[in-house]
Amino acid sequence: MRMMVPNAIGGRWAGRTARLGLLAALAWGAGLSAGDQPQWGRRFSRNMVSDETNLPDGFDPRTGRNIRWTAPLGSQTHASPAVSAGRILIGTNNDRPGVRGRRPDAGVLLCLRQATGEPIWRLEVPKLRGEASVDYHRVGIASPPTIEGDRAWLVSNRGEVMCLDMKGLGDGNDGPYRQEGEHMGPLRKGGRCEPTDADIVWLYDMVGELAVRQHDAACCSVLVHGRFVYACTANGVDHPHRRVPSPDAPSLIVLDRDTGKLVARDDGRIGPQIFHGMWSSASLGEVAGRTLVFFGGGDGVCYAYEALKHAPAGAAATLETAWSFHCDPDGRKDVPGKFMDNRRDSPSAIYGMPVFHDGRVYVTAGGDPWHGQRKGFLKCIDAGLAGRITAAGEVWSYPVAQHCLSTPSVAGGLVYFIDYAGQVHCVDAKTGRAVWVHPAGGPAWGSTLVADGKVYVGTRRRRFWILAAGREKKVIACVDLPGAMSATPVAAGGVLYVASDTHLYAVERCGD
Repeated sequence: MRMMVPNAIGGRWAGRTARLGLLAALAWGAGLSAGDQPQWGRRFSRNMVSDETNLPDGFDPRTGRNIRWTAPLGSQTHASPAVSAGRILIGTNNDRPGVRGRRPDAGVLLCLRQATGEPIWRLEVPKLRGEASVDYHRVGIASPPTIEGDRAWLVSNRGEVMCLDMKGLGDGNDGPYRQEGEHMGPLRKGGRCEPTDADIVWLYDMVGELAVRQHDAACCSVLVHGRFVYACTANGVDHPHRRVPSPDAPSLIVLDRDTGKLVARDDGRIGPQIFHGMWSSASLGEVAGRTLVFFGGGDGVCYAYEALKHAPAGAAATLETAWSFHCDPDGRKDVPGKFMDNRRDSPSAIYGMPVFHDGRVYVTAGGDPWHGQRKGFLKCIDAGLAGRITAAGEVWSYPVAQHCLSTPSVAGGLVYFIDYAGQVHCVDAKTGRAVWVHPAGGPAWGSTLVADGKVYVGTRRRRFWILAAGREKKVIACVDLPGAMSATPVAAGGVLYVASDTHLYAVERCGD
């Protein structure tokens, strides 16, 4: 049974709505502010660490303690929010608890007012047709958006890379894409658009253009670097989970950020070796004068590509591989599909983002939670080498008993991450030795956030944990929420944003 939480907690916030709305408008006009969190993790490195301070030590959805506002979402929310210039973007579905089945299933991206949680505009995306496993029912938009200035980039549930106007259609249709009504199809009669709809600037269809066979869901936080957008394609196995229908389809592509034109793609090594799906996102770092893009493969290999400097004059280029590191060389098999549902000997995969920090790459890897071996790893890789560096590049390896979906947080000489079983690990960043482990009561699909001397993380068992960051394990609070959590918490402007399946909570210190 799901509890319904009011849209506003406490009367004292209601009286401030007008003033907060004015402040939000002023923030928009000023552009990106110091308290924004416009993408998943830190810019480029994608480290799950924030400089925000004075964040809450706890909150209570039942009493409203430390809750600024609560915004209703759908019935499943797997995307983390992005916050910029007074607005919040978060992906969900269009299925409110208690009203299931009244509308066609669809993915939704909500734009909310940061000060109050009130809706401004929404993007609605119909499901992909075909087998359920290409765009799984009620998953919604699972990709966290990336915002720069007045534009946002997103991978929709249909495998479309979109560039969106942050103001929506409220200020008119900026184009060049003007088929928003047609794109919504069965969700809008007559293809009619409203000022509260999203304004799509351009759209690139990875399924239609590249023959990608998306599996389960598109899940990618796009990397925007210079004039280029890097996006994971979500290419994967077929419905029986035995083969990769499109082995030649790319796993990582690069688009022009202003036009959506395809400018580059990976070299094709990953496709034939995908064990389940491609759900990692790219990060970036400067190493010995080189700008490298780091990407976790569905084949268990962490890749470093040379970042693009210029767009090719003609056809799309091939990304140049600087190095590759196999996180589980003993688990690699020539035909991955033959080891499906083998809980001991299957190949490994990477689903979290590689994090770049001080010349090293930290990445979780391991067997697939649904169909593969259970063991997992946290790997520390020397990012300054070249070629196939599986042996030479390993600084250390930290084993875990369960597979991992999470992205690490690196702060203060320590690495924090949560495995699928819900064990929060604190590891020495220099040696790879365990500092402490805390059972959070998983399973866990999201990642840790380190901010203000605390580690924030939620689980699918509806428990949100606040732990002390540092070498001494200390539980600060454990909060029971009315909905499960897949998203990673976000801090911006002194406020902690926590998304459950059904609600987004804006949490701040209110005298606790």
